[in-house]
This record gives sequence, C-alpha cells and structure tokens, in this order.
Amino acid sequence: MTLNHKLTRLAAWTFTPVAAAGLAIAAPAIAQSASTLSAVQSHLKSTSSMTADFVQTDRNGQRLNGKLTLKRPGKIRFQYQKGVPLLIVGDGSSLTMIDYEVRQVQRWPVKNSPLGALLDPDRDLTKFAKVVPTGSNNVLSVEVKDPKRPEYGTITMVFVRDGSAPGGLQLRGWVALDSQNNRTRIDLSNQQFNVAVADSAFKWTDPRPTKRGR
Repeated sequence: MTLNHKLTRLAAWTFTPVAAAGLAIAAPAIAQSASTLSAVQSHLKSTSSMTADFVQTDRNGQRLNGKLTLKRPGKIRFQYQKGVPLLIVGDGSSLTMIDYEVRQVQRWPVKNSPLGALLDPDRDLTKFAKVVPTGSNNVLSVEVKDPKRPEYGTITMVFVRDGSAPGGLQLRGWVALDSQNNRTRIDLSNQQFNVAVADSAFKWTDPRPTKRGR
C-alpha cells in the first residue's frame, strides 16, 4: 500500500469539505433540532473517556479494524489492526498520523479537524452543527462543520438513545466525505464509557531518523 493510498483512506475524516443545502426549516423542526443538539452536548460533557472497537470502511468497501481510545479534552488514539503500520494520535493540541512503513509523520491542529467536536465538549454545537433527519426517534444524526472554515471538513456523527450511556446517548460512529468524493465510515462497537485511561495511551514512538518517542 502506498502512502498516498493510506492518506486517501485516512484523511477523509480529518479534512472533508461538503456543501450544505440552504433549506427553510419550520418552527417545530427548529425546536426539535435545538433539543437534539442539547442532548448531544449533554452526552459529550458527560463522557470523560471512552474505548471502543472500530471498523473503518472507505468508498471502495475496503475495511480496517482497530481500537479507539478517547479522553477529553483533546486526546484520541486510533490503533489499527496488526499488520497495518499506521497510528493516529491526538494529544490535546495536535492530531498526528504516523506511518511506520515509510517513517513519515504528519500533524494538524485538533481544532482544524471535525473530530474537534468530539474532543472538546465545551464547544458550542449550535454554531457549527445541524441535525440530519434519520426517520427514527431512537437515532440522532448531527452534521458538524465550521461554516466559516469549510476547508476544515465535515463529519456526520450518529448516536442512538441508550439510557445506560452518559447523557442517555451512545456514539455509534460517523461518516465523512472529502472534496474528492472519498467517503469514509467509522462504525463503533463494544463502547465503554468513563473508564480509567492513562495519559501514556496517547504517546507514540517517532519513526523518523534521529527522532525520539513522544
């Protein structure tokens, strides 16, 4: 697998601009939207940490498995399955992709990624999120992007109602679409909320010559 192919698979959920349609929304829909965003915000604020298994699927149907570890504010780790020489780590300020096969490291500010909505529970969702209809009262879908900086990208997060989960919601995954029409889907399972997660989980070994681990 070349580095470009790896970046195609992974970059969709970090930088994924999508144009939004300007539709008139009736007053009841506005109220429902506000209620949904409030519920999602409550869930985010109530979740200090989470671990889960994930399946990542690209637009060609290729799938990668792995383990997700999240600790708010700002920390996240995507540990891919054995044999995939890639690691993605957010340390609170930067989102870093490490490719151990070619010894390359790329880094972006967390705030420049739609994942920032997941990592910072204090961000006001009403300023950069909208509710997407799902047809089910038990499934909530929220599209997140910064309207002032569309180049930062878009993700659509999906939650299900679960009384045993923080704030009564469980994150089931998200879908992203980049400017080249590359669609990436993340599905979560075996979620565990508010478990003990050491800060060392977000350290990584730098593969570049003369560099040390972080």
